[in-house]
Amino acid sequence: MSHFSTIKTELRNVDDLVAALTEMGYRPEAGQQQLRGYRGQMVDAQLAVRQPNGADIGFRWNGSSYELVTDLQLWNQNVPVDRFLAQLTQRYALRTVLAATQQEGFQVCEQNNTADGSIELVVTRWNG
Repeated sequence: MSHFSTIKTELRNVDDLVAALTEMGYRPEAGQQQLRGYRGQMVDAQLAVRQPNGADIGFRWNGSSYELVTDLQLWNQNVPVDRFLAQLTQRYALRTVLAATQQEGFQVCEQNNTADGSIELVVTRWNG
């Protein structure tokens, strides 16, 4: 019986996912990966974050998005899995918004991290 759990996400771009994980202080390993779990169990993924306890956090393409795959009993992070996913999704979304605003000709004038953890952006575009 597998100990691995799968959590659906809306993360679709692997480059933005890797960048968001890197910004959070992780060193993701891209490409076909074997994730380690309970008692040597293994599962395939396309992205892995190695944990010091020998169990891994991974992301696997399900045809429409990258789902998180890990052994939740061996979760070894400073925050619970739901908080980890919230932080990751926020950084991923910020990268997506910044790329879209730049593509539309906007520039970021101001970026503030608020006390509640949200991020405020002020963008401008000059029409000339």
